[in-house]
Amino acid sequence: MDRLREMELFVRVVETGSFSAAARDLRLGQPAVSKTIAALEERLGVRLLVRSTRQLAPTEAGTAFYERALRAIAEANEADAAAQGAGAGLEGRLRICAPVTFARLHLAPKLGAFLDAHPRLRLELVMDDRMVDLVAENIDAALRLGSLSDSSLRARKLAEEERYVVATPAYFKKRGIPRNPTELLEHDGIIYGQVSGGQEWLFRRGTSETSIRLSARLTLSAAEGVREAVLAGQGFTITSRWMFAPELASGAVVPVLKEWTLPAMELWAIYPSGKLTSTKARAFMKWFETTISEPK
Repeated sequence: MDRLREMELFVRVVETGSFSAAARDLRLGQPAVSKTIAALEERLGVRLLVRSTRQLAPTEAGTAFYERALRAIAEANEADAAAQGAGAGLEGRLRICAPVTFARLHLAPKLGAFLDAHPRLRLELVMDDRMVDLVAENIDAALRLGSLSDSSLRARKLAEEERYVVATPAYFKKRGIPRNPTELLEHDGIIYGQVSGGQEWLFRRGTSETSIRLSARLTLSAAEGVREAVLAGQGFTITSRWMFAPELASGAVVPVLKEWTLPAMELWAIYPSGKLTSTKARAFMKWFETTISEPK
């Protein structure tokens, strides 16, 4: 058995947790799987797997081998795809997840170009503001906004954008324009209740820092709700340019406290842990990274 096939078999054993499950997936006999793993351990001179209470688990050396095997298999698959000719395009199903408002404004209108380049591709776009479980919902890759708190995720930062304090001109005319961050406490805050929002904010101006906890008049779990409340003149919010791009351009909302800076909003491409990243998912994220970075 060649080394790439050995790695594929080992990866499947780790992901399924047993020789028998890996054998079923790969349509092999269980003795053949066991024999291959034993031969691999003998060749490397190290134990790769141990049996826990209910399943096989990788040792420290096995975990290191698993991670490198994943990369080697992915690179081999990409090499095959390149050899077959990029002009042939991608094909099959690709399932991508992204936050609702971000996808509506910056992704969905541009997908035609990607699909035209790959006519045999079937793209499923799951639009959801929740922290979707990529493995459970069979997602190939996702776009996620904000800082990543889960260190187990395989992720790559694609871009970042400035955050602003924004509201309608009518709201600021009625309530007055805040002259510093602390004056926001006298205003009606509209809070986005997801990880990329929140009530605690750190403002910086030069060497000065001001940390405030906003008074939340209204908290919403979806960015679409935040947008509608702000546009209806119900208060201000702190958000990235991405979320109000058309309204900032038209003047329907205006930023204030522009001499102060807030932590940038980060955009990440994330992939399911313990699963090979497909050439399709990588190609999509590379395309979108270029698209979102184009001059506005």
